[in-house]
Amino acid sequence: MAQQVRGVIAPGKNEPVRVETVVVPDPAPGEAVVQVQACGVCHTDLHYKQGGINDDFPFLLGHEAAGVVESVGPGPSDLEPGDFVILNWRAVCGQCRACKRGRPWYCFDTHNASQQMTLADSGRALSPALGIGAFAEKTLVAAGQCTKVDPSVSPAVAGLLGCGVMAGIGAAINTGAVGRGDSVAVIGCGGVGDAAVAGARLAGAARIIAVDIDARKLRTAESMGATHTVDSTKTDPVEAIRELTGGFGADVVIEAVGRPETYEQAFYARDLAGTVVLVGVPTPEMRLELPLLDVFGRGGSLKSSWYGDCLPDRDFPMLIDLHQQGRLDLEKFVTERIALDEVEESFARMEAGDVLRSVVVF
Repeated sequence: MAQQVRGVIAPGKNEPVRVETVVVPDPAPGEAVVQVQACGVCHTDLHYKQGGINDDFPFLLGHEAAGVVESVGPGPSDLEPGDFVILNWRAVCGQCRACKRGRPWYCFDTHNASQQMTLADSGRALSPALGIGAFAEKTLVAAGQCTKVDPSVSPAVAGLLGCGVMAGIGAAINTGAVGRGDSVAVIGCGGVGDAAVAGARLAGAARIIAVDIDARKLRTAESMGATHTVDSTKTDPVEAIRELTGGFGADVVIEAVGRPETYEQAFYARDLAGTVVLVGVPTPEMRLELPLLDVFGRGGSLKSSWYGDCLPDRDFPMLIDLHQQGRLDLEKFVTERIALDEVEESFARMEAGDVLRSVVVF
């Protein structure tokens, strides 16, 4: 029987979000209903509200979530009611050419729930953010979007692996392949950038250089493991990174802003044959212009990292284990815990740079 729950809706471009009653259908085969316990407020949710993703309004926002499986659709499944899970937005198919080549993190046919959640008052279909829609007391997802982890971990920190923290750590470990003794520079120290710093530290990087225009963010990056910081309002970041790496540039430079000018800085701040990883999300109109001879002459790798090239079933439990061992302090990413009706105000704090992550706790 369908249920009615409260959820945060973005009704139209740049309109204030509001809490409305959402109808969640019973799960069909291959689907699950999850009782959401916590959900982080990610910059991607703000992009949805601003119309920066697409115009499929109204959106049911929220996607960095953890909770408990309430019910599972008919048919075989490795999920059971009561399982504690982190939600992911890339349920891999197992059948596409990437999956069959043993690279499921590149899956070209990821999927979400087939049924739609709707507004109770009008019956209008909702577009769930990243196929999740977890600023709601319960949500409907594909069973493959649920990754089981140790239930003893706090939902407020576990859910952050569902997007931003995983994107940053994965950009360093999976995409950038940071190794012991490497030098790493991270340009942009928001939630994803700080997670990249933490990932570089986990990987054993010897020198981790954090670059930002906000002194508060640089202090936070230091607490995550940065060995050096660069305020790019005062210093040319390319020259500063080179100076801190013996004049050569960093082995891996992670661009966590998503702008042409910061990408160009990342390109020239790497060592010869070094690696640039783009994990910041650009907007559709942005263009990049680089001398092709420089691309050729410097060698190395220019990579994009989508969701940290993660495989949730592999990476989420591992990172939860590292957190519980005291080697990855996920609690540092949580600035505040808020109620469902405080999401609009949390967006303003995010844009002002006052928070690393606000987390809605149910």
